[in-house]
Amino acid sequence: MITQARAPQPVRIGALVPLTRPGWVEAGRHLLAGLELAVGEVNDAGGIGGRPLELMVRDTAADPRRAEAAVDELAQLGVAAVAGEYHSVVARAAAARADALKLPFLCSSAVLDALTEEPTEWVARLSPPQSHGWRVYADFLLDAGHSRVAVATEPSVYWASGVRILRDHLAPRGGTVVELDARALAPAAVCDALVDHRATALLLLVGFPEPAVSIVRSVRRDQRLAETMIGAPAGQPEFAEWATSLGGDSAAIPFLRYLPGRLGPLGARVATALRERLSEAPSFVAFEGYDTITVLADVLRSHGTDRARIAASWPHVAVEGTRGQIRFSRTPGISVWQWARTPVQVVDRDPAEPGRFRIRHAG
Repeated sequence: MITQARAPQPVRIGALVPLTRPGWVEAGRHLLAGLELAVGEVNDAGGIGGRPLELMVRDTAADPRRAEAAVDELAQLGVAAVAGEYHSVVARAAAARADALKLPFLCSSAVLDALTEEPTEWVARLSPPQSHGWRVYADFLLDAGHSRVAVATEPSVYWASGVRILRDHLAPRGGTVVELDARALAPAAVCDALVDHRATALLLLVGFPEPAVSIVRSVRRDQRLAETMIGAPAGQPEFAEWATSLGGDSAAIPFLRYLPGRLGPLGARVATALRERLSEAPSFVAFEGYDTITVLADVLRSHGTDRARIAASWPHVAVEGTRGQIRFSRTPGISVWQWARTPVQVVDRDPAEPGRFRIRHAG
């Protein structure tokens, strides 16, 4: 009697991705493209000890409670680890749940410093903490001569944290930060407030497409504000949807991007593959997705699929990613294992060619 060999059981990884509104769907699409590309390459190379890697994708829709439920479900389904998420507030909820369940979580894109309330061994992160990236952005503002800065804000732990970082970094250097409540002020009133406060820069700490699009258009059309710089440190202008929504007004709005000045051979190869998969230039978020799986695959090959062993491996990771060698360490003030050398740039879209990015500052 001939018995048919059973196919090896897959190694499952849970993936948290915003794929529907009010999540940033384009960011989610890029993150998922990077995750899936890397999973395909791992499997083409033989998987994890002959076992295929399987991605179990869950849409968070930018909802923290939905993310918590997804982590619960994925843990019960036996995933070795959870990965992904773009929105910081959502990632924080997922990280807390993963920590409680003792489930390894490698966060791809969220930057909020306090990803967990207490230090944890179960969570690691690829993106830089907000305090680092936004200080780089504050240095860019000062170097460009902007010491009177206004921020249009909406209620959010993430936006409030950003305002605090900017204020703390600018104040000792003679800078000031004025908050404008984007819920209470119409775009025209935002323009009036910029004039009243003599602000030379307006930072958009608000949702996209609204009210961000309406504010940009109002400022661009107000002759009193012809010399006022608009910025979006959270990275909204990275995505094609920004350029599509704003046309020529999308350019010259500096934002944070987590890429090196020049990609190495791996990064260049992955960029080409991502462009083919996305039918557009990949964002830094797509590279974060790819690097996430690259790290997890290395950990799984070296340490196996036991959750405790995966979590114990974070300080031993030394993996070549698309944006440099990835190592995790304990960073003062950060509660999770952190890649401390994530490249940080301030870039904008070139007014002469909005599809091209200009590097304005590097940190």
